[in-house]
Amino acid sequence: MIFNTNKWYNKAKRLEQLETHTRQTRTATFGFTAYAESDKIHRVNRHFNTIATRYDLMNTILSGGIHYAWKRRAVETLMIKPGKKILDVCGGTGDIACLSASRVGEKGVSIVYDINRKMMEQGKKKAMKGVTFVQGDAESISFPDNTFDAVSIGFGIRNVTHLETGFKEIFRVLKKGGTMCCLEFSKPDNPLFRSLYDWYSFRIMPVLGGLITGSKEAYTAFPETIRAFPLPEELCLILKKIGFKEINIKKLTNGIAVIHSAKK
Repeated sequence: MIFNTNKWYNKAKRLEQLETHTRQTRTATFGFTAYAESDKIHRVNRHFNTIATRYDLMNTILSGGIHYAWKRRAVETLMIKPGKKILDVCGGTGDIACLSASRVGEKGVSIVYDINRKMMEQGKKKAMKGVTFVQGDAESISFPDNTFDAVSIGFGIRNVTHLETGFKEIFRVLKKGGTMCCLEFSKPDNPLFRSLYDWYSFRIMPVLGGLITGSKEAYTAFPETIRAFPLPEELCLILKKIGFKEINIKKLTNGIAVIHSAKK
C-alpha cells in the first residue's frame, strides 16, 4: 500500500536510545543506523554541516511555516521576564533565542548554545540584537551551576548521544525555581493522520531535502530519529528522575510536536 510506511519503534526499541543501553553496548544511533558511541557526535555534526545553509528554509517548507508557532508556544511556557538570563541549548540558527531575547529586553541575556559552528554562523546573519552565540557540547555545558533563569531546547535533545546527561546539564545550569522547556517531535495521536504523516516523512521529505539541500540522506535520517525517540510519557519519567518538578506535556498539531515544560 502507498501509505504503508509505519516505522515507529516499539517501547523496547525506544528505550535503546537511552543512556544505559548506549553505555552498555558502546553504540548509539542516528536515525535507524547504529554507530560507535564516540562517533555519533561527529555524525550529527556532519549532518548539520551539510544542511546548515538551507536549514531554516527547509524547516519552513516541510512544516508549512507552523514551526514558528510551535517555538512561540514553547517560549511562552518559560514565563520569561525582563532582565532575566536565558539559555537555548542546541539552539542552532537562533529562532528560539531570538524569541527569548525579545522578552528579556536590553538588560537581559539570551544565549544560543550549539556544537555546530555552521549552524550558528547562519543564525548570526539573522539574529536580533541581544542574542549571543556560544559553541559547546550539550553534554558538558560551559556555564556554572545555577546560572540561568530559564533554559530551552528545541528539536535538539534527540541528537544528543547521552540523552539523560544532556538533561542533567540543563538541570545543573538552571537556577532553583527556574523553568525549562523541551520542544520535540513525537508520534501523532490519530492513526489516519499518522499514516499520512509517515507517508510524507518517508516519501516526500527525502526528495525535497535532496532537491533543496543536495542531501537526500540527511532528510531520510531526520524522520528516522523521530520514530526512535521516547514518547512524551516516557520522557516525563526521565525528567522526573533527574529532579525536575511540575512537569507538563502540551501536544501540538495532533502530537507531531510536544512541549515538555518543568521547573527545577
